[in-house]
Amino acid sequence: MKCTNRLKKLLSVVMIILVLASLTGCGSKDYSFGYDRRRNNSGFSVASHTAGNTADAFALGLCVTTKDVTSGTDVDMSAATAAGLFDITQKKVIYAKNVHEKLNPASLTKILTALCALEHGNLDDVMTASPNVRIDESGAVKLGIEEGDTMTLEQALHALLLKSSNDVAVLIAEHIGGSVEGFAALMNETANRLGATNSHFVNPHGLTDPNHYTTAYDLYLICNAAVKHDKFVEIIHTSSYNSVYHDKNGNEKTMDMANSNAYIKGEAFAPNNVTVIGGKTGTTNAAGNCLVIYARNSAGNPYISVVLQAPDRTTMYTEMTDLLGEI
Repeated sequence: MKCTNRLKKLLSVVMIILVLASLTGCGSKDYSFGYDRRRNNSGFSVASHTAGNTADAFALGLCVTTKDVTSGTDVDMSAATAAGLFDITQKKVIYAKNVHEKLNPASLTKILTALCALEHGNLDDVMTASPNVRIDESGAVKLGIEEGDTMTLEQALHALLLKSSNDVAVLIAEHIGGSVEGFAALMNETANRLGATNSHFVNPHGLTDPNHYTTAYDLYLICNAAVKHDKFVEIIHTSSYNSVYHDKNGNEKTMDMANSNAYIKGEAFAPNNVTVIGGKTGTTNAAGNCLVIYARNSAGNPYISVVLQAPDRTTMYTEMTDLLGEI
């Protein structure tokens, strides 16, 4: 009987520890995991809470919100489905609209693809294209690489982030993850590590899939990690890029591209006190027009802003500029 009582006490202690461990997170948001770490389809959710003087170590360096934030702003975000503006220095959410709603991210997916590549690859890695780089989806942006083509990871990251090349995304995924499926698992593990637990990724490019989704808040978390890499910031700030890669016979092939970001191209203009460093665009029929921007104010302080599911490109940039006006 004594052993049984001790066992019951021990189990009680273990359960308390497990419960406390599950309560770490951001604010009081309910996290729903589309991606199950046990690789099944059951799904589960974890509620996180903070109370009194309890410190949430994970959230200490992050902007946190569990609801919409509009007070004190003049933002007109009537068209886009979701949007957010995050002050990285002050760890403050300046504006939030539906930032935890799960939406299709289109090519904003490639921010996470680039992050995984920078964390797990080397810029001078030479990658060889498999037959899987062929993308047949109508309207999909491609560099036009073919089986046997070779290029470095650094070249590929420029094509990924500037031209938004979907075929190059597959090239990177297979090099880093061994396969698209293996890379998707890495993407989900990385997203979960960052706290982006309302996301699930099944491919490296963001072409539409019902099991591929994220949120404006999760994109802030992912971008916040990506901009810690100097190479990522350098690339998204680049206005144009040209280089030479090779086909399977060693013949030269050229890549010549411009940044798809209208702020970098001089086709859209941020408020006078704001400098747009760069960002990522994304557009599909399912996702609408999406944009993530990394910017700095006149004091040099960084901000991340997100607009998801705007009805058209013009509205997307108009509402993003309105959002940047709150910096």
